Amino acid sequence: MEVKTSLLDNMIGVGDMVLLEPLSEDSFLENLRNRFDHNEIYTYIGSVVISMNPYRSLPIYTPDKVEEYRNRNFYELSPHIYALADEAYRSLRDQDKDQCILITGESGAGKTEASKLVMSYVAAVCGKGQEVNKVKEQLLQSNPVLEAFGNAKTVRNDNSSRFGKYMDIEFDFKGDPLGGVISNYLLEKSRVVKQPRGERNFHIFYQLLSGASDDTLKKLKLDRDFSKYNYLSLDSAAVNGLDDAANFRTVRNAMQIVGFMEDEVQSVLELVAAVLKLGNIEFKPESRCNGTDESRIKDKNDLKEMCELLGIEQSVLERAFSYRTVEAKMEKVSTTLNVAQAYYARDALAKNLYSRLFSWLVTRINESIKAQTKTRHKVMGVLDIYGFEIFEDGDNSFEQFIINYCNEKLQQIFIELTLREEQEEYVREGIEWTNIEYFNNAIICDLIENHQNGILAMLDEECLRPGTVTDETFLDKLNTICAEHQHFESRLSKNSKFLTDHSLPHSCFRIQHYAGKVLYRVEGFVDKNNDLLYRDLSQAMYKATHSLIKQLFPEGNPTKVNLKRPPTAGFQFKASVGTLMKNLQTKNPNYIRCIKPNDKKASHIFTDSLVRHQARYLGLMENVRVRRAGYAFRQAYEPCLERYKMLCKRTWPHWRGPAREGVEVLMADLQVPTEEYSYGRSKIFIRNPRTLFFLEERRRQCLQDLATLIQKIYRGWKCRRQFLLLKKSQIVVAAWYRRYAQQKKYQKIKSATTVVQSYTRGWQARKLLRELKYQKRCEEAVTTISAFWHGTQARMELRRLKQEVRNKHAVTVIWAYWQGTKARRELRQLKEEARNKHAVTVIWAGWQGTKARRELRRLKEEARRKHAVAVIWAYWQGLKVRREYRKFFRANAGKKIYDFIIQRIMQKYFLGLKNTMPPMSPIEKNWPARPYLFLDGVHKELRRIFHLWRCKKYRSQFTEEKKAVYEEKLEASEIFKDKKALYPSSVNQPFKGDYLEISKNPKYQKLNSAVDEKVLLADVVNKINRANGKGTARIFLLTKKSVVLADQKTGQVKASVPLPDLASVSVSTQSDGFFALKLKEGSASAIKGDFLLSSEHLIEIITKLHRTGATDADREQLLVDISDEFLVQFKQDKVCVKFIQGAPKNGNSVSCKRKNNRLLEVSVPTTA
Repeated sequence: MEVKTSLLDNMIGVGDMVLLEPLSEDSFLENLRNRFDHNEIYTYIGSVVISMNPYRSLPIYTPDKVEEYRNRNFYELSPHIYALADEAYRSLRDQDKDQCILITGESGAGKTEASKLVMSYVAAVCGKGQEVNKVKEQLLQSNPVLEAFGNAKTVRNDNSSRFGKYMDIEFDFKGDPLGGVISNYLLEKSRVVKQPRGERNFHIFYQLLSGASDDTLKKLKLDRDFSKYNYLSLDSAAVNGLDDAANFRTVRNAMQIVGFMEDEVQSVLELVAAVLKLGNIEFKPESRCNGTDESRIKDKNDLKEMCELLGIEQSVLERAFSYRTVEAKMEKVSTTLNVAQAYYARDALAKNLYSRLFSWLVTRINESIKAQTKTRHKVMGVLDIYGFEIFEDGDNSFEQFIINYCNEKLQQIFIELTLREEQEEYVREGIEWTNIEYFNNAIICDLIENHQNGILAMLDEECLRPGTVTDETFLDKLNTICAEHQHFESRLSKNSKFLTDHSLPHSCFRIQHYAGKVLYRVEGFVDKNNDLLYRDLSQAMYKATHSLIKQLFPEGNPTKVNLKRPPTAGFQFKASVGTLMKNLQTKNPNYIRCIKPNDKKASHIFTDSLVRHQARYLGLMENVRVRRAGYAFRQAYEPCLERYKMLCKRTWPHWRGPAREGVEVLMADLQVPTEEYSYGRSKIFIRNPRTLFFLEERRRQCLQDLATLIQKIYRGWKCRRQFLLLKKSQIVVAAWYRRYAQQKKYQKIKSATTVVQSYTRGWQARKLLRELKYQKRCEEAVTTISAFWHGTQARMELRRLKQEVRNKHAVTVIWAYWQGTKARRELRQLKEEARNKHAVTVIWAGWQGTKARRELRRLKEEARRKHAVAVIWAYWQGLKVRREYRKFFRANAGKKIYDFIIQRIMQKYFLGLKNTMPPMSPIEKNWPARPYLFLDGVHKELRRIFHLWRCKKYRSQFTEEKKAVYEEKLEASEIFKDKKALYPSSVNQPFKGDYLEISKNPKYQKLNSAVDEKVLLADVVNKINRANGKGTARIFLLTKKSVVLADQKTGQVKASVPLPDLASVSVSTQSDGFFALKLKEGSASAIKGDFLLSSEHLIEIITKLHRTGATDADREQLLVDISDEFLVQFKQDKVCVKFIQGAPKNGNSVSCKRKNNRLLEVSVPTTA
C-alpha cells in the first residue's frame, strides 16, 4: 500500500474539513461520502477525528501502519485514529499532561471498536519488557470479559454496549503502562428478563450454552437448547458473523490472563446458570380460606436445581417467593404475594443477581490490573459509553432516558471544552475573527438534572412519596412543573400541539434533545427507578453456601438490618455521571466523533439523511466554522522560537530580546504570507496546516545542515586533540631526562651539607641541655616550698569550719525542742475546745428530739380523732342508705348490684388499660394510674406480669453473642457501679475484646502462634515503672488460662501469668485507668512481683478477668479491691500507690510520679 507522506499529498477529497472549499452542509456530506466510497473512513476537523463505521474489516490497522504513525506529527500523514492516539500518548509521555479520549456517537457507530483500536495502538508503541507486556495483555484482555457480560445484540448494533465503561490507563514517567482502573455505569439489567423484538440477551448466556463442554453443562444443570429458557429470546438467538462457541473460549482464556482463579470462573458460570434457571420458575394462583390470593410454584424442579447450584435450602427460597416481610421499628408484618407480585420478585432477583455479578467482575478485574506502585502516575482515560438512542416506534423507556441524559452531559463537555474554549481563547488573545453562534445544551441538562425541578429529582420525589404512586402521577407532576419549558412536551403542556399532532399519546412525554426530539413512554419509570428487591430474597441469598453470593448480597445479613431506603437508580446514575464529568474536566480532551453511514449495518451504503442528522446533533459544522474562522495551529512564543530559531541567522543560536519579537523576525525572514498567521498576546496562531508543514520541512533541512556542521567540527577537534597529545608526550620525555641529571647533582651537594649540619646541631643541643637541667632544679625547689605553705593554710581553715558546724547544730536542736513544746500546748488547747463543742451539740440534739417527739404525739392524737369521726360518719350514712332502700329491694338485691358495678368497673378498667398501654421498652417505667383503691393489688400484679412479658420478648431477640455482651455489661455494673468514677463513661462503649485483630494482623503473626488458647482480649496497655512512674507500651493478651504481656514492637513475650496465680486486682475509685495485678505469694509467677498497668479499657479488662475466673469451677473467684490507696509488691519491696485529685496538667491526662522509695503518687484531673 502506498505510503502518504503528507496530509495534502494524494488526498481523496479533503482530509481536514478546515480546508474544505466551499464550506456548506452539502459539501461537507459530499466530502464524507467521497472519502467513504474510497475506504477513507477517517477525516479531521482540526484535532477532532470523524470516524465512519465501514461495517467490514479494512487493512489499515496492521503493525506496519502502527510504525508509520509512530512519533509523527498529527497533520503529517493521512487522517487516522492512530494519529490521534499517538498525539495523546506523546503529550502524556513528553509533556506530562493527563489525557482523555472521548468517543461519542449513536449506538452502532463503532465506538467500542474505536476504543479497542486506541488501546491496541498505545500497547504497541509503549515500552517492552516481561512485566510491561503482562500489564498490556491484562488491559487488552479485560475487554472480551466485559463485552461478554455487558454487551448484547440490538436492532442497531450486533455488539452494543449495554453499560458505560471508562478506563483510566496509568503510565510511569517513561510512558510504560503500570495498570488501569475501570469504572462501569448503569448496566441495562432489565435486558436480563426481557428483550425487545429482534434483540438478544447478554452474550454470555448464548456463549455458555454454545461453547461450554458437555461436562460443564452437566455440572451447571443446563441444556444447549435455547428454547428451554424463558429469559432468552428465540427470534434473534443466532447472529450472522458471531461465533458464540469461539467467543466463549476467548472469554475463558481472557479471564485466565486477567488473573481469575479456576474456582472463581466456575462460581461466575454457576451464577449465570442460576439466572437462566430462575427465569424458568413459574407460579400458579391459590386462594386461602380468608379470601386472599397467594401464589405457588408450578414445577419445583428448576427451583431445586437452582438451589443446588447456589447452596440454598429450597424451602427458604420458596417461602421468599411466596411471602414478603415488612419491618417497621420493632414490628414485623408478613404478607402473601399474588402471582403478579411473585413474578415481579423473581425478575427483580434475576436482575439484581446479574447486575451485582457484573459489578463484582469489574471490581475483580480492577484488583488484577491496578498499578502496584504508589508513586504519582500519568493517566490516559478512554471513555466507551452507550450512544444516543431513539426508537422510532416510540418504545423509549427509562433506560433510553438515562442513556440520552448521559449523552447530553458528554455533548455539554464537548461544547464547553471545544467550541466555547476555542472562541474564548481567540478573544483572550486579541485575535479578530467572526463570532460563531452555536446551540448550548445546558438548558436540556438542567431540565433533567436540576436538584429541585429536574425530571430525575421529581422522579425520586415521587418514588419516596407516601401513598399511591404510579407512572401517571409522575407524568401529572411533570405536566405541572415542566409545562412551560421550551424543550418539554406532553398532552397537557403549553408547548405541545396535540390538537393536530396525534403522535403524542396520553401516557408519554417528549424532550427536545440536542440529537432531536425523543418520545418517552412513562410506563415503568417508577418501578425501574425504585429497583426494589424484597428483603426476604436478600436474606435468603445471604444464607447460601456459595462463595460469591454472600459478597453480592451483604444487606441480607440479619445482624445488620438497615431499614433505610436504598438510593434510586436515577440518583446513583446522576452521581456517577457527575463524578465522570469532574474526572474528564481535569484531563486534556481528545475527540473521536463516530458516525454510522446507514441503519442496515451494511458496507458501501451511505444514507445522506442519517449522516446529515448525526452531523447536525454532533455540532460538526459549528466546529468547522470555528476552526476556519480561527486558526488550525497555535503555540506559545517561547516554545515556537525555541523550535524554529535555527531557520533565521538573526535568531540563531540565541535571541536576546523578547520571544514575540524573535518570532516576528523569524516569520519575516522566512517570508511567510501575513494572512497565514496572526500574533496573539502570548501565542502565534497559524491558519493553515501547510504553513506548519513548511516550517517543519525547513527545520528538518536545517537540522541536517547543523548535523553536517557538527560532524565537521568534531572531526577537526579529534585530529587536533591527537596532535596535542603527541606534542605533550615529547615535552614529558625531555622533562624527565633533565630532571634525572639535576637529581644526581643535587644528591652530591646534599650529602656534604648534611655532614656539616650534623656537627653544628650536636654542639647546639648539648648547650641547650645544660641550660634546661639548671632551670628544672630551680622550679622543683619553688614547688616544694609552695606545697608546704598551702597545706598549713588548708588545715587552719578546716579547724575553723568544723567549729562553725558544731555551733549551728546546737542552735538547731534547741529550736526544735522549743517548737515541739509550742505544738503540744496548742494541741491540748484545741482538744479542750473540741470536747466543749461536742457537749453543747449533744445537749442541743437531745432537746430537739424531745420537742419532735411531743409534736409527733400531738399529731397522732389529732389524726386518730379525725379518723374516728370519719368512720362514725360513714357508718351513719350507710345505715341511713340501708334503711331508705330496704323497702324497695329484696335481701339479695345489694349483692347483685354490687356484682354488676364491680363487673362494669373491671371492664372499664381493662379497656382503659388497653388504650394506655406503655411502650415495649424494658426500661420504660411509666404505668397508668390506678383508678380505684380496691384494684391496688391487681394493678400492681398486672404491672409486674406485663413487665416480665415484655422483658421476655426483648430477650428473645438476643443472639448468643449479644447475650454474652450484655452479661459482661451486667457483671461490670455489679463490680463498678457507684464504686468507680470511670464506670459511667464505659456503659455506652461496646466490649470489643480483640482491639488489635491479633489473628489478622501479619505484624503479630509470631505472637499469635506463641499463644495456644483463644484470645479473649487483646489491647495495648502501659506497664508502670517503679523507678520513675513512667509507662512502657505492652501488648496485653487474656486467654482462658493465662495473662500474657508482650513487647509492642517486636511481639516478644515478656511475661506469662497463669490465671490461678492471680490473687486479686486493685483499682482506684477515680476516673483513671490504673490497675494492679496481685500475684499469690509463693507462686512461680510471683518472683518478679506484681504488675502495675494502665489502660483505656480498664472496665472491660477487669470484667473479663473476673468473668474468666468465675466460669472455672476449680478456681477461686478473682477479688476486685477498689480503693484510692493500695500496696503493690515489686520484687522484695512493697510500694504504696496513692491516688489524689489535682488540677489538670499536660492536658487532662493522668500523671504518675515517684515520691520516695515506698510511694507512687497518681494525680487524677478533677472532673467537672
